[in-house]
Amino acid sequence: MDVAAVKEHCRRYPGTSSKVYGPPSNILVYYVGGRKFAYFKTSDPEKWRFSICTTPERFLELTDIPGIKPARYMAKFRWVTIVDVGTVPADYLQELITWSYTKALSGLSKRQQSAIVGELPNSSIKPKPLRGSA
Repeated sequence: MDVAAVKEHCRRYPGTSSKVYGPPSNILVYYVGGRKFAYFKTSDPEKWRFSICTTPERFLELTDIPGIKPARYMAKFRWVTIVDVGTVPADYLQELITWSYTKALSGLSKRQQSAIVGELPNSSIKPKPLRGSA
């Protein structure tokens, strides 16, 4: 997946919004119900580095992979930064993004969750399909 594909993937989750923050942070953040689940750095020298939240186990696993490192200022919350999204297999990257989205969603009240994903208990969260795709 390239940067454009990851951006599109993040936008397809139910209830997702995004916001671009200028200096000094220079990031594009994806939210669900006001909770951050992913972000891109938008300025050089770290342009298009992608960060997501992970499990404690995956944090250790991922930070041992070249090109993936603890996210600056967010590592204590188990966020990792992927230097180049094109180096991570697409299905694995999608799984990581889904987990981060689900984690953010689970931090919302049950009422907010229901408003976002509907009354579907025990359903797995999946991004909405692209227009024109089956």
